This record gives sequence, structure tokens and C-alpha cells, in this order.
Amino acid sequence: MQERLLDYYKAIEAASKQMLEAARMEDWEGVVRCEGACAVLIEQLRFKATSLELPRTDRAEKTRVMQRILRNDAEIRLLAEPWIADLDHLFDSRLQMIH
Repeated sequence: MQERLLDYYKAIEAASKQMLEAARMEDWEGVVRCEGACAVLIEQLRFKATSLELPRTDRAEKTRVMQRILRNDAEIRLLAEPWIADLDHLFDSRLQMIH
């Protein structure tokens, strides 16, 4: 099977979808695991992009995949905001106890 850059974009999209599903279930540890998988895939894409070229015929699909990844990311951020605010509040409370 011929290796294609588009396959890496699609794998990143799949990992971002799993991350979104974990965020919807408030499984923040799962979100972190999926985020790690995304980071590995992104590094693999960067490495492969040095030796492979995205064919012109794949560029429109790459754009659609990237848009879906960005939508997933935006929804994850919205879901995580309350959790992040709680975490900030917890750290602020601990800092106040120290002072």
C-alpha cells in the first residue's frame, strides 16, 4: 500500500474525534490520552511531509479533514472550560492557603 500524507491527516481526525467523545463523557483522562496520540500522529505527519508530497487531488479533502479537526477542537475546548475553571479555582485556593 502506498503511504499518503492524507492518511496521516485522517488518523489525526480520528484521534480528535475520540478525544471529543471522551470530553463529551467528561473522561478527562481519556482526553489526555487521545491528545497524546494526536501529538504522536502530528509528529509523524511532520516527519513524513519532509519526504512525501500531498498530491493536488488530495488538497480539497485535506482542507475538509482539517476543518473537521478544528470543529472537534473547538467543541472540546467548550466542554473543557468548566473543568479548567474548576482546576484554576482549586489552584487559587491552594495558593491562598500557602500565603
